[in-house]
Amino acid sequence: MTPKRHAALLALLLSACSVGTGAPTPERVVEPRTSAAPAERGQALLKRVMLARHNQARVGLGLAALRWDDALAKDVRGYAEQMAASGRFAHAAQHGQGENLFTGTRGAYSYAEMIDLWLDERRDFVNAATPGFSRTGRAGDVAHYTQIVWRATRAVGCAMASNARDDFLVCRYSPPGNVVGERAY
Repeated sequence: MTPKRHAALLALLLSACSVGTGAPTPERVVEPRTSAAPAERGQALLKRVMLARHNQARVGLGLAALRWDDALAKDVRGYAEQMAASGRFAHAAQHGQGENLFTGTRGAYSYAEMIDLWLDERRDFVNAATPGFSRTGRAGDVAHYTQIVWRATRAVGCAMASNARDDFLVCRYSPPGNVVGERAY
């Protein structure tokens, strides 16, 4: 991925959050397509890619693998569909889980590209207590990554919905990460 594309995609991401924190909506950036073919889609593929990428990052750090939680996935499907219908890209109100969000041009990004943007945040991560875990001084620059590798998190569920213009991916985590005063691992 080119640095320009990477920067534009990062502008689309909201900071991961634990329960109830709000964040401003980022400006929508449209990337030029290199192919007219849409990225592969499907719930089975989403589950396989998300679980594999999450666990690859965790096992590499000596952390326990996450299990897929069908109840979380079902719950986030409703929220992804709500964002797609409204076009509003924002974290959900109180829900008691951690949450990572992605939006991008419909069909342009594979599931691996979506989660890899979150995992790429590790370059600015330092294992200090939340919210001081970013080299940049902005917790939101690493909060997707830290939610993925949060030691206490045991389960993940993800879903995606689309409208005519955009894809909306939501992953939720239980128990939530990014707890103020605690370290990721």
